[in-house]
Amino acid sequence: MIEAILWDFGGVITTSPFEAFNIYEEKHGLPRNFIRSINATNPDNNAWAQFESNSIGLEEFDALFASESESAGYSVPGRDVIGLLYGKIRPRMVEVLKLCKQHYKVACITNNVAPNDSADAKVDGAHTSQVRYALSLFDMVIESSVEGIRKPDPRIYTLTCERMGVSPDKLVFLDDLGINLKPARALGMQTIKVVSEAEAIDELSAITGLSFP
Repeated sequence: MIEAILWDFGGVITTSPFEAFNIYEEKHGLPRNFIRSINATNPDNNAWAQFESNSIGLEEFDALFASESESAGYSVPGRDVIGLLYGKIRPRMVEVLKLCKQHYKVACITNNVAPNDSADAKVDGAHTSQVRYALSLFDMVIESSVEGIRKPDPRIYTLTCERMGVSPDKLVFLDDLGINLKPARALGMQTIKVVSEAEAIDELSAITGLSFP
């Protein structure tokens, strides 16, 4: 019996930043998915992992990501990548979240970076308001930059379950990355990989029995 639904934010509630990565790569003559390949290399200790767990600041990330990308053949400043993270809110997914909230506990677990003026300056006010509204719908939000641990570390899933007061086998988790879903499944959660928004919503409907708009 499901008691709670756990959501990723970027790539689930919003469109995937990978789309912005690809646009940037095409514009700057980089191989497609080059930025993702940097993030996937040494994923537990690379610049991205350290920044999302708040182990390093923006200046260090900027330089370290540039160094890592240069070693792979193309230098990309870390600041450029931060500016690509803010996907568009998916209105239908927000409506699904609101309906789920009427029947289940709902929480968000997100790998994010600490707020900084450089990145925030690239986001318009309307988008910021939409993001804040979506985040306000959750009973709780677990942030990697606050906790100092990030997906796919099993500890962040365990921490979330403890705070929600729900055992993993009573929980559904939606994320757009398989690497983040694997440890959740190992703990006993039902998982949904969000590749297509519509397909993910259909899967969630099948699990919960709820009819979504």
